[in-house]
Amino acid sequence: MALPNRGVGEDGATPCSRRFLWTCHSWPWHADVVMPQEKRTTPDKLDLLQGTLDLLVLQTLASMGPQHGYGLARRIEQLSGDEVLLNQGTIYASLVRLQQRRWITAEWGVSETNRRAKFYSITKAGTRELAEETSYWARLTAVVGRVLAPSGRSAK
Repeated sequence: MALPNRGVGEDGATPCSRRFLWTCHSWPWHADVVMPQEKRTTPDKLDLLQGTLDLLVLQTLASMGPQHGYGLARRIEQLSGDEVLLNQGTIYASLVRLQQRRWITAEWGVSETNRRAKFYSITKAGTRELAEETSYWARLTAVVGRVLAPSGRSAK
């Protein structure tokens, strides 16, 4: 699959070689970044902050047990109220990343439709990481909420 020409910056870097804040569900070849100045193709859907999808995958595996990639994506979409849409490239990029970090393991099995599928499970290291990231996320959102709250009012 050829990558579309997304341009080269003044520093000679391509979009995929820079580090950006946002992740995107529409770039299957590089699910971690989207150029902030680009217009979102689906303004009613949310883009995830970098690293957030990994956290959602870990939480889903911790709460539901072993799942295959398609099932994970659909469950996250369902829990988000369909505010987040995940394509195959996005979810599998996250699963590969989590496996490389040894936060999840994979084992072949048979899906509910009698097809061969890889089932992913959270590891002890993944459970520890989930606890740390959940704590960090709670602190971060509390701080952002305080800053975004109208003057004199605290966000609850």
